[in-house]
Amino acid sequence: MEVAASPAFFLFQGACGAAARQVLKGNRTCAQWKKRNFLNQQIDTGFLKEIGEEIARLYKDCGVTKILTIESSGIAIAAVAGVAMGVPVLFAKKHQSSNVDGEVLAAKVHSFTHGNDYNAVVSKEYLKEGDKVLLVDDFLASGNALHGLIELCGLAGAEVAGMAVAIEKRFQGGGDDLRKAGYRVESLACIESMSDSDIKFCQLK
Repeated sequence: MEVAASPAFFLFQGACGAAARQVLKGNRTCAQWKKRNFLNQQIDTGFLKEIGEEIARLYKDCGVTKILTIESSGIAIAAVAGVAMGVPVLFAKKHQSSNVDGEVLAAKVHSFTHGNDYNAVVSKEYLKEGDKVLLVDDFLASGNALHGLIELCGLAGAEVAGMAVAIEKRFQGGGDDLRKAGYRVESLACIESMSDSDIKFCQLK
């Protein structure tokens, strides 16, 4: 399966492949690869900065006024992209807590990872009609989280400018479903298939 490639796609996909090979050499499964030390738990900040700059390059002429993500793993990527684009970053919380007061927007999201549902919540004060919003996350698999963010934008009357993710698990179909629905989805690395012994990345064009 071919995908369009930006310069950072080559860089990031190469780094992901190197991380995956380290996992296999250490007798860990590829399912554990996402917990390597450049994006999950420990973050390679220099590399993260490059990710943010590439997202900014991809969407530089799209009139983005705000970035939206879901806590917590998408926040770091969204923040560096926000710095590079000079726009504020908003993250939806996975439940309404005492520090989210006033009127809120809420969308139900099913977590593929944890196998449960939660309400993604943002304050109406921060997401408004007229906003042109870039949705950002670390992983894209089934697309449930991004669909939740799309719903929040719709409730607010905001426009979705597009989506940017660090790693897309294309074999789970979420990204292609969003593209078929007419949304722009940019992935900096794209996995075609993954087993306990192998990770195959999408071909570049």
